[in-house]
This record gives sequence, C-alpha cells and structure tokens, in this order.
Amino acid sequence: QVTLGESGGGLVQAGGSLRLSCVVSRSLFAMNGMGWYRQAPGNQRELVASINTGGSQNYADSVKGRFTISRDNSKNTLSLQMNSLKPEDTAVYYCFCDVAFGRRYWGQGTQVTVSS
Repeated sequence: QVTLGESGGGLVQAGGSLRLSCVVSRSLFAMNGMGWYRQAPGNQRELVASINTGGSQNYADSVKGRFTISRDNSKNTLSLQMNSLKPEDTAVYYCFCDVAFGRRYWGQGTQVTVSS
C-alpha cells in the first residue's frame, strides 16, 4: 500500500509562486514514475509534470519554463515549484506515483487559485 499526503495549495496573485509537496509513505526508489495532474471545472484533466526514476522530467507545454518538478528521496517527498503563476493555472492539483504492475496511487488534491 502507498499513501500520498499533498499540501501547498492556496490563493496567490498572478505572477506569484507556490510550492506543492507530496509526501509518499514509502521510498521513492520503489516508484516507477511520479508527477501531477490538474483539473479545473469544465476542463479536461491535464498532466502537468512528471519525473521518472532516472530523473528525466516532462512538462505540459502550458507550464514549461515556469514549473519545476523535483524529488527529495531522503524525505520521500515530491515537489512542484510553480512560478509566474497565471489565472489559467487555477485548478485542483493531484499528485500521483506509479508502482509495479501498473498500479497508480493518488494524493487527495490541493486547490491552487490564481487571481488576476
């Protein structure tokens, strides 16, 4: 079993920054991949960023250059640094991690609201 504890969302003005954290209940070395999706009302769920066991990072075009995904293996924590936030970044953000046999675990979600 794996649990993900997600935090760091909030209200920020356009141009500001937030850092999301996702604490995983087991070693990140056991994960095949990790990342964040986001979803706003009326919008499709979007893969925002991901990172694999080798450290290779992938980003949605909409956040490339503004968001950075990283891992702290000593603290079993996945982070998403979000800079230069825009109102269109407003959504609920869900972290995830993938383990063996195709199983995906999800965080509870954290609300990010960017005001104009």
